[in-house]
Amino acid sequence: MTEVVLFHHAQGLTPGVVAFAGQLRAAGHTVHTPDLLEGRTFGTLEEGLAHAEEVGFDEVMARGARAVEELPAGVVYIGFSLGVLAAQRLAQTRAGARGAVLCYSCVPVSTFGPWPAGVPVQVHGMDADPVFVGEGDLDAARALVEEVRGQGGSAELFLYPGDQHYFADSSLLSYDPAATALLLERVLALLAGR
Repeated sequence: MTEVVLFHHAQGLTPGVVAFAGQLRAAGHTVHTPDLLEGRTFGTLEEGLAHAEEVGFDEVMARGARAVEELPAGVVYIGFSLGVLAAQRLAQTRAGARGAVLCYSCVPVSTFGPWPAGVPVQVHGMDADPVFVGEGDLDAARALVEEVRGQGGSAELFLYPGDQHYFADSSLLSYDPAATALLLERVLALLAGR
């Protein structure tokens, strides 16, 4: 099966993120869940982002890079919101990536250089999420998908009905079970091909 690194969102390594990783493990995959906030969790997205800003986004990404140093190169990177920074950066810059799944966020591909040939990507977000849609992530996702497909690669953008940001975290009020089930199905399909 596939080796996966799953980076959590700004509220930290919550029980819902751990549960999502557990569902991937139950399907037979090896899943690593590095803690980018060193054990801290936060009650709101805003509190988590304030802490991440205090730590520094470069340091958050550096923690992600350090977390994979001992792992084989051939992994699939999954990022949830803040974790997309580490996942997307590693997928684009660490040789050997086998895929990337970017949930709730996407940064312009030019931020980390060109998208590597042969690395499939999925981007997932809600169609009325004020963060994903309103802060430019959706535009970045569309551009990424267009670029990867233009190179003959596999890229998919999945939009779910709703306005929640962390919709796949079962420990938060924003959790959407139906959207999460579909997200999980699509992620497992990507992993099965890797």
